[in-house]
Amino acid sequence: MKIAIGCDHVGFALKGRVIEHLLEKGYEVEDFGTNSTERTDYPIYGKAVAKAVAGGECEKGIVICGTGVGISLAANKVKGIRAVVCSEPYSALLSRQHNDTNVLAFGARVVGEDLALMIVDAWLSGVYEGGRHARRVQMLADIENEQ
Repeated sequence: MKIAIGCDHVGFALKGRVIEHLLEKGYEVEDFGTNSTERTDYPIYGKAVAKAVAGGECEKGIVICGTGVGISLAANKVKGIRAVVCSEPYSALLSRQHNDTNVLAFGARVVGEDLALMIVDAWLSGVYEGGRHARRVQMLADIENEQ
């Protein structure tokens, strides 16, 4: 599986550790930046990762900023993206199983390195269940298509 990853300056250090972890687990990773701690704007990287996922270049995406909120909002503006902000593994897992999320966000100022990796692993282990959840996921797509 190919995973797109991106962050702003606050998430830069944690992004490096997440990339290392993903590579150790056998995932292919495409890094959409940023590539330093120089101040930058999170929407640039949320959009880039989301476009790669929505366009099929990557199967899933991970985005990191200070809280995970701003960068997830940017990602969610891209049609076809269901980005979730998670600060613990349980919600990450259920977001995959019930909501078919395709972008994971978290905050470098909110979760530490070990917890971030646990969240990533839980999210990636989740498999969309469909069934009773499919109607709701379709309702989300319908709202998106009204725009």
